[in-house]
Amino acid sequence: MFDFNNITFENPQWFWLFLLFPILIAWYIWKRNLQTPEVKISSIKGFKIKQGILPKLRPVLFVLRLLCLALLITAMARPRTVDVTSRTKKTQGIDIVMAIDVSPSMLARDLKPNRLEALKEVAAEFIEGRPNDRIGLVAYAGESFTKTPITSDKAIVQSALEDIQYSDLLENGTAIGMGLATSVNRLKDSKAKSKVIILLSDGVNNTGFIDPKIAGELAVEYDIKVYTIGLGSNGTALGPIGIDRSGQFRYGPTKVEIDEDLMKQISNQTNGKYFRATNNEKLEEIYEEINKLEKTEIEESKFYNYEEKYRPLVILAGLLFLIEIILRNTIFRSFV
Repeated sequence: MFDFNNITFENPQWFWLFLLFPILIAWYIWKRNLQTPEVKISSIKGFKIKQGILPKLRPVLFVLRLLCLALLITAMARPRTVDVTSRTKKTQGIDIVMAIDVSPSMLARDLKPNRLEALKEVAAEFIEGRPNDRIGLVAYAGESFTKTPITSDKAIVQSALEDIQYSDLLENGTAIGMGLATSVNRLKDSKAKSKVIILLSDGVNNTGFIDPKIAGELAVEYDIKVYTIGLGSNGTALGPIGIDRSGQFRYGPTKVEIDEDLMKQISNQTNGKYFRATNNEKLEEIYEEINKLEKTEIEESKFYNYEEKYRPLVILAGLLFLIEIILRNTIFRSFV
């Protein structure tokens, strides 16, 4: 009859009446003692005593009366269950393009297991935490290409992110301007209330036919905010310095060079922010901060459906009262 985990009371102040129950019980005991007079005699040997069970059951009537009263009090408190239905309406959200550097230097091992794999792990968590936004991926080295256009299908984005690897088919170098321009091209026609590019690089712009500053101006023209991340430890890092006879990279100490002035300029002119990630923990903190800075507004409507539960209590109280009346005027008539 009741789901006690989901029940509420509209008028709980009626429960204060339960404080009267100890008074009623004390009054009943006192009255019962008055109704049982004592006769003092010197001996009862001449009386044949046979105690019946009905006198012992007389308090049942009082218990029924108390139960009836308790049920009525609870009914007046108006117990009811509530079914809450939520309807979420996504407002015009955020479109995000993540521009990822895939040049050979991203295989450096100052982040574990290397810069690229560390980035992919953190970026995957970031994507998972943006269920209401559209996300696209751009990869760049000496040239740039769209890995996946902006989409709300997170499974496609996650799969594309997992497939990002260093490839010697791409022209070597770091074309920051190319990566940024391709990202702008993916967002320029977006109708989202906010358009964001997260541009990550671990090097210096040294190739490409688009100047990063020109690409930054394009982002401003299309009202696109750019967060830039410089990836790499300070000083030197264990990075690829050549290829051995088996075609595998040889690793050695390499100088970490990041054009932080350029990255800061791009973020500043687009009202974004520049970050520097020198280890795995710092990289994760950066994406968490970007996640907090770019919030998507969600409209949530809640509908409450109340189901009153006092009627069964009133019916049960009426039945108990009827049972008490019947017992009082039949079985217990001679004893009450």
